[in-house]
Amino acid sequence: MSVYLDVNVIVALFAVDPLNDRTDKALRGLRDTLVVSDLAGAEFSSVLARRVRTRDLSAGEARTAFANFDLWCESQAQSVAIEGADVAHATNLVRRLDLPLRTPDALHIAVAQRSDCALLTFDRAMANVARALGIEIVKA
Repeated sequence: MSVYLDVNVIVALFAVDPLNDRTDKALRGLRDTLVVSDLAGAEFSSVLARRVRTRDLSAGEARTAFANFDLWCESQAQSVAIEGADVAHATNLVRRLDLPLRTPDALHIAVAQRSDCALLTFDRAMANVARALGIEIVKA
């Protein structure tokens, strides 16, 4: 099985975060292929940049986290790119109106579905929607 990582998991892997312990525990037992999209990478970068601007993180710490993330993606994770079909699928999910989804979460769900991945997220609302759409949720 492959496991798609939401950005909240990725941030906690590479920066000091309230979810560090929960992330370590969730990943400790996994022997599955970890999947990271280019969207998750962009969101990860955005979160760290925001933390630098708010002085919750130094620029040096952010650069180190970026470098560690890039190395980890090359050696420990499978990268997947967002495709036009993912955007179309995410748009359809948001337009259903019965699913409480923001566009980034809909895109993550679309990529996880296309990639036939289980999903690891700490976002309860996103997990509930993904589960309702038939995506397996990794216990965290």
